[in-house]
Amino acid sequence: MEHRTAVIFTDKKIKALFCANAAIFAVFAVASLLFLCFAPEKAAFFIFAAAVCAAAAAAAVLVIFLKKQNDIIESADDTIAAYISGNTDARIDCESEGGLYKLFHRINSLAAILNAHAENELRAKEFLKDAMSDISHQLKTPLTALNIYNGLISEAEDIAEVREYASLSEEELDRTSEMVRELLELAKLDAGAVAFKRERENIAELMEGVKRRFEFRAEREGKEIRLKGGDAELICDIRRTSEAIANIVKNSLDHTDAGGVTEIEWVRTGSVIRVEIRDNGRGIPKEDIYHIFKRFYRSRNSDDTSGAGLGLPIAKSIIEKQGGTVEAASEPGRGTVFTVNFLIPTKL
Repeated sequence: MEHRTAVIFTDKKIKALFCANAAIFAVFAVASLLFLCFAPEKAAFFIFAAAVCAAAAAAAVLVIFLKKQNDIIESADDTIAAYISGNTDARIDCESEGGLYKLFHRINSLAAILNAHAENELRAKEFLKDAMSDISHQLKTPLTALNIYNGLISEAEDIAEVREYASLSEEELDRTSEMVRELLELAKLDAGAVAFKRERENIAELMEGVKRRFEFRAEREGKEIRLKGGDAELICDIRRTSEAIANIVKNSLDHTDAGGVTEIEWVRTGSVIRVEIRDNGRGIPKEDIYHIFKRFYRSRNSDDTSGAGLGLPIAKSIIEKQGGTVEAASEPGRGTVFTVNFLIPTKL
């Protein structure tokens, strides 16, 4: 109750109304006292007249106050009507203090939240539109290839030729299957439909697991993966975080030639674990570096001609959904460095 009373008197207009009425009744009290002292025989008449004047003055002050309040409410109503009509930038003036302006501020906050939701819906629709266009474009190539291979298989008489085209068909099917999996993964990440586990993991063991995934490929291509860093605790979803790091490592291998080295180094600094994935490969052209985290974008220097360009966008989304950041720097001819920062929360 005391809090509500205090809030009422933070309104300058209500405070002014109270002070004006207090002044009127103070003048009335002083006038009545003077009449009683200096004109007692006519005191009743003068006190009555003073009371009438005081009441009239108080009524006038109240009418002025109510008119101003009504003007404020009318202005707010016009602003709300403008917002409903489509002017989503319309906001109620609420720079003054008091309960009414506090309500206006809440209405403005609600309008901002509604705008944010509307923008998110618009972005979601645009993403769906772009995604459908990209998917149809990306699927067109392997499906066309499959049709060609199947046509050749049906016409081939040599069993070796049949096997060759069957093998090519299988590769295209694998590529299509992987692309669909990545698209579904990215769609779930964008929709916030992925529940990330928050468990304590040893980052050294996580990186060892990533290295094992690529050891066979690195050995076959004459490349090397090195790890550098000690034991450190990271709170993350280990499966998805491993996938994110693996996608970046794969990108590094795609941009290095035989004899190239990809080094993964991590260090803890305060409440941040910093991971650097660097290679001494061909690097990424300056005009490409700003686009590498975009969907379906593939650098011209990449060895991976079968990928859909979704690995780095997925890695970025996984890292950022867990409160981390990722960025890339590259110099053509000297290699690329991906820097990932993971924040270590104080509580699990």
